[in-house]
Amino acid sequence: MVKKFSSRDLLTIPNLLSVLRIVLIVPFVYYFLKENYIIAAIALIISGLSDALDGFIARTFNQVTDIGKVLDPIADKLTLISIMVCVTVLSPIVLPVMVVLILKDLSMLIGGCILIKKKITPPAAKWYGKVSTFMFYISVCIIVFLKAAFNYENSVVSLLLLSFTTLMMIFSLIKYFMIFLSLLNENKDRKDIGIKE
Repeated sequence: MVKKFSSRDLLTIPNLLSVLRIVLIVPFVYYFLKENYIIAAIALIISGLSDALDGFIARTFNQVTDIGKVLDPIADKLTLISIMVCVTVLSPIVLPVMVVLILKDLSMLIGGCILIKKKITPPAAKWYGKVSTFMFYISVCIIVFLKAAFNYENSVVSLLLLSFTTLMMIFSLIKYFMIFLSLLNENKDRKDIGIKE
């Protein structure tokens, strides 16, 4: 069941790191669109490091909270969508791949909202979700670095990198969808038992 969020839950290091990732979207988008790729890359690197750290700290120091389970994927999705938009502006050839990724992320957000509405706590981020996010960061950093440092843009390289990332994200979506169905079934079984009793 979903617990009420408290200010104490929010003020944990992992949750503050998730909030930091959301805040870092603003300077990343601003400097990226201004073609100041170095500062944009620094914002993205800090965001990626905080993403890797928040889950580790939460598990290691027993700071896993319900609000963290919501904040972490929201920060991931907002960051990814902002990166997708910026990379599409830089390399319009990747638009079809970006559309697939955006639909995938929106479907996960909708699934999380459905679980919350049914008073079911959304699952914590799994390894395959983290791996797909990491792959996306790496792919984007390579594409942006080649463009910024060498003014080199290769649509084949961009599509290959993002296609591999897309496959991993589709795999993680399928796995999360299986968890989503499992949680809905468990909740239905619990209600059925309650009615019988």
